[in-house]
Amino acid sequence: MRDFSNDHRWLSINTATVRRQRGEPWPLPQILDACAARGIRAVAPWRDQVAAAGLAATARQLRALDLELSGYCRGGMFTYADATARQALRDDNRRALDEACTLGAPCLVLVVGGLPRGLAGHPAHKDIAAARAQVTEGVAWLLDEARTRRMPLAIEPLHPMYAADRACINTLAQALDLCDALDPAAGGALGVAVDLYHVWWDPLLAAMIERAGRARLLAFHVCDWLLPTRDLLEDRGMMGDGIIDIRAVRALVEAQGYAGCSEVEIFSALDWWRRDGGEVLDTCIERHRRCV
Repeated sequence: MRDFSNDHRWLSINTATVRRQRGEPWPLPQILDACAARGIRAVAPWRDQVAAAGLAATARQLRALDLELSGYCRGGMFTYADATARQALRDDNRRALDEACTLGAPCLVLVVGGLPRGLAGHPAHKDIAAARAQVTEGVAWLLDEARTRRMPLAIEPLHPMYAADRACINTLAQALDLCDALDPAAGGALGVAVDLYHVWWDPLLAAMIERAGRARLLAFHVCDWLLPTRDLLEDRGMMGDGIIDIRAVRALVEAQGYAGCSEVEIFSALDWWRRDGGEVLDTCIERHRRCV
């Protein structure tokens, strides 16, 4: 297991972690400058932040600052209520792939979607099996597109509390079943993003990380689960402030040969998004050394 205590070369900042400072949006160019100034060598930007800053401008800034990506957030949302929505999501996923290629991402992270229109609060139906079938169809289609671009896809299972609106793939077992069905050779084209906020509770976690192996482990996201959790979407904890045994899970993924970044992804409307962005980044560095 790698020793993180003396430096932070394997720390990546998912830019959602500092998308706001003091409650106001923090523009992506400023986030990237602040990361580079602190010797943070990797980031994982979100598409809306890239769009606001400009794709070409972001690519130039990343190169100028010598910043790498640990992933690109996000593609997916494959479930649909009609043919028009199906075409729109396919067009959007093609754009996500092309953006990931332009930015030099190692993978495009997929949040697969829940019940059609569930994110808007008005699901088209209650058939979660049908939603999962659409996810399988969508990932299969996108995998063909991704292979032509040589862009790996990382399915991110989300906690079951998000099954209706954000992701009906909720365990690593489900994600790996999908990987094995669509990419049985496990050649690196399709894998998983292990986000501790979503999978820490799973009694099969160790077995599924072993099942994934190095070929399927494409990303590793860290934060903490707070007690109490005041908001199920935007109250993630800084590493060390909650109940996840982060280092134990990192040991599991590294035992399979994972040697990539630990990507800090914290949604925190009630705490960290209210603070100075520099303070948040400095805390990420300190906690990455001590708690990850």
